[in-house]
Amino acid sequence: MPEITRDEVAHLAKLSRLALSDEELTHYAEQIDQIVATVSAVQNVDTAGITPMSHPHAIPAQMREDVVVPRLTAEQALDQAPASDEQRFTVPQILGEGE
Repeated sequence: MPEITRDEVAHLAKLSRLALSDEELTHYAEQIDQIVATVSAVQNVDTAGITPMSHPHAIPAQMREDVVVPRLTAEQALDQAPASDEQRFTVPQILGEGE
């Protein structure tokens, strides 16, 4: 007995504003039901004695030393800018130009 019915797929299609034919509804219902059955089969796997993990490989986190390095001042960063205002780059507006 299928867990996902054709009516449920039709309801989801309506909510998603998808126009599906009768053949597509039947086809997708069968496919989704197969996907649900396959994913449900994972629950039957014996996992006794297996340590849960977040990643299949043991990858140690590489940490770098936190060192303060010199950086540009606002004046140095803006000294060759074509235009600036209040210590910020001034650029041409590209969104909402027609308003």
